[in-house]
Amino acid sequence: QVQLVESGGGLVQAGGSLRLSCAASGSIFSINSMRWYRQAPGKQRELVAAISSGGNTNYADSVKGRFTISRDNAKNTVYLQMNSLKPEDTAVYYCNAFISVAVASVRSFWGQGTQVTVSS
Repeated sequence: QVQLVESGGGLVQAGGSLRLSCAASGSIFSINSMRWYRQAPGKQRELVAAISSGGNTNYADSVKGRFTISRDNAKNTVYLQMNSLKPEDTAVYYCNAFISVAVASVRSFWGQGTQVTVSS
């Protein structure tokens, strides 16, 4: 069984910073793409940032230049450094990873979500 556990959410003032972490554990053969999504009340879940196993990154236009995604493959962990936070960044942030649990067996796993609230 594979688990993704997120941490680092909280309440911050506009202009502040937070760092989210997501650690994968369990029967892991390898980890492919790792991603951060967010979902604000009344809105659809949206992709915030993604990082490939090789370190290539992609960002939503709304967070480019403010957020940085990174990963530590030795720790099976992905991070999201969030700077210059805005009230519109308020959402539940979810970690997602495509994990090989065996050879040629890739599945998508989700974390439980962590709340980020940015006050104005």
